[in-house]
Amino acid sequence: MADFDFDACVVGGGAVGLACGHALAKRGHSVVVLEKERAIGQGVSSRNSEVIHAGLYYPTGSLKARLCVAGRRMLYAFLEAHGVAFRKCGKLVVAQAGEEPRLAAIAAQARANGVERIEDLTGSRAMALEPGLRAAAALLSPESGVFDSHGYMIALRGEIEAAGGAVVEATPFDGAAPLAAGEGFCVRAGGRAPTTVRVRRLVAAPGLAAQAVAEAIEGFPRETIPPRFLGKGVYFRLQGKAPFERLIYPPPIPGALGTHYRKDLGGQAVFGPDLAFVDSEDYGVDPDLAASFYAYVRRFWPALPEGALAPDYAGLRPKIHGSGEPQPDFRLDGPQAHGLGGLVALFGIESPGLTASLAIGEEVARLLGA
Repeated sequence: MADFDFDACVVGGGAVGLACGHALAKRGHSVVVLEKERAIGQGVSSRNSEVIHAGLYYPTGSLKARLCVAGRRMLYAFLEAHGVAFRKCGKLVVAQAGEEPRLAAIAAQARANGVERIEDLTGSRAMALEPGLRAAAALLSPESGVFDSHGYMIALRGEIEAAGGAVVEATPFDGAAPLAAGEGFCVRAGGRAPTTVRVRRLVAAPGLAAQAVAEAIEGFPRETIPPRFLGKGVYFRLQGKAPFERLIYPPPIPGALGTHYRKDLGGQAVFGPDLAFVDSEDYGVDPDLAASFYAYVRRFWPALPEGALAPDYAGLRPKIHGSGEPQPDFRLDGPQAHGLGGLVALFGIESPGLTASLAIGEEVARLLGA
């Protein structure tokens, strides 16, 4: 039997990677998390809406549906227990004239997914809840909310370290090879002090780098690695008082949930993200995009003042489908998918990955037999 430095290595120190490390650590396994940046959560996890999704939209039985609903319930309990800021503000999915059938379909999907307390509202009822809103009809989801995603990741890191594990920053994953004994991996890590560690299990959860990490694992069948697409979304911040207390979402657009409104934990209003497929990891925000935001937002908030939107930030989604293609499910590829025992590789963990992260961690632990 080989000697191991850790029971498990997780590649990626974002919310999902840390949640996987937490799931393994709480089962008594020693865990090391490798993060290439100088701090945790600098990629996908820090450039999103920080929304807790109820699980309304996803096909029943899919990983997205199942892990979003389970993860959301786990997440609220975790945030409460660890004193991480959140606000269960609820969400209104709003339909304009002619969009009511789309809203009915979302309501039916949500109920099929087991989402609690979904309520169908008339337009007048929705506008009474949120004066200034325009809606022909709406769907109320009281279980939706917003939270401090970085505080969440700090709490996950604390749990891993309290269990004797380690989260190592500025340490990129350089590659891994199965051990000759047939159990475990030799993992090569770079950075200022390149090293190797021997681990029983390996979890690849690096977000945008999922394909590159899989390609750096010896014996990983290249034909099973999905193509990488980058879905860029930009956000604009409102200069002025936040108009609504609840999240406001129009019906989804192809490939994403669409440009929505949220009042963040600091009390400011933010609109976004849109969706554009791009070829490079560019986080710039084009101010000229404001024109499309004004037109889109005024469909549900006609009183948006001219000149009130300021460019804020952008994020990238690690998509595994291109423009115009159907949006696939999460990929949690265990040994049955790639033939390497003790390895789970994650692909396409975009929304609702943050909400689902704790449940994703539990699913990864199950796939590893941990």
